[in-house]
Formats: sequence, structure tokens, C-alpha cells
Amino acid sequence: MAIAKRDVGKNVTSDINVTPMVDVMLVLLIIFMVITPMLQNKVNVDLAKTVSAEPLPDADKEDSVKVAITRDGRVYLGANQVVLADLGPKAQDLLQNKPDKTVYIRSDARARYGVVMDAIDNLRTAGVDQVGFLTEPSQAAPAPKPPVNPKGTTPAGV
Repeated sequence: MAIAKRDVGKNVTSDINVTPMVDVMLVLLIIFMVITPMLQNKVNVDLAKTVSAEPLPDADKEDSVKVAITRDGRVYLGANQVVLADLGPKAQDLLQNKPDKTVYIRSDARARYGVVMDAIDNLRTAGVDQVGFLTEPSQAAPAPKPPVNPKGTTPAGV
């Protein structure tokens, strides 16, 4: 009687299976691609609602200079909090090599008017000529205008 001998040990391969690693990396890539645009607006403010808002497509660019003013009076240049006195020179430094010299202001609807005006004054003093205000469009329809007579006056009782 002969003894049956198995030679399984000779057929063992030691290759690394990279398929699970590639799957994990693709999932991580997709997660980062979805989350990255959400991280752009680091300062949350409730923008004022306006009826006659005009779109400013240049404000959505990554290299645009944005100033955010919160309702408690804090001022941010991009995502960094700055002192109001340093806002103008720092914004001017960011605008040095850019073709669009506009600074966009995202002010909270309940921010103090004086803080917003001080921010604009500091920007103007530093040499920033173009300032844009970012607002949200209002959902309400504009109020209808009263009818006008051919003579250019409004009818009596209106």
C-alpha cells in the first residue's frame, strides 16, 4: 500500500491582491470630491434678501476675494478672521496679481450698519475701487406699480 502525498505547498503564490485597496481608494476619492465644494463657504451668514438682485458669476470663482461680516460684528477675509483696521491692506495684497479687482462683501442681514460701512471705508482707503454686495433673491414678487395716465400723473385715489 502506497501513501498518497499532497504537494499543495509548492503551488502557493504570494502576490498582493490590490483590488480591495483600489476599491477603498475610489470610495475615498468620491467622498472627498463630494465634500470639498461644501467646505468653500467657511463663514456662515444669513444674506439679505432683495427683489432686484443681479447675478455676480465672478463671485463664485475660487480666487475671488470675499469679505464676510457676521451679525456679531466679526470680519473675515476669506476664511480668516481679521481686525477691521487690517482689512484694507490685506485685501489689497490679495488683489495684487488678479485681473478682477472686485472685493465681494457677504454681510449678515442683521449685521450692524456701522461695521459694514467701516469695512467699506477701510477697503476704499486701501485703494479698492470695486465692491460688490452678495445677496439672496427674494421669492416674493415685486409690488405692482400704480397705473399712469397719459399725462404722466397717477389717477386720483391711488
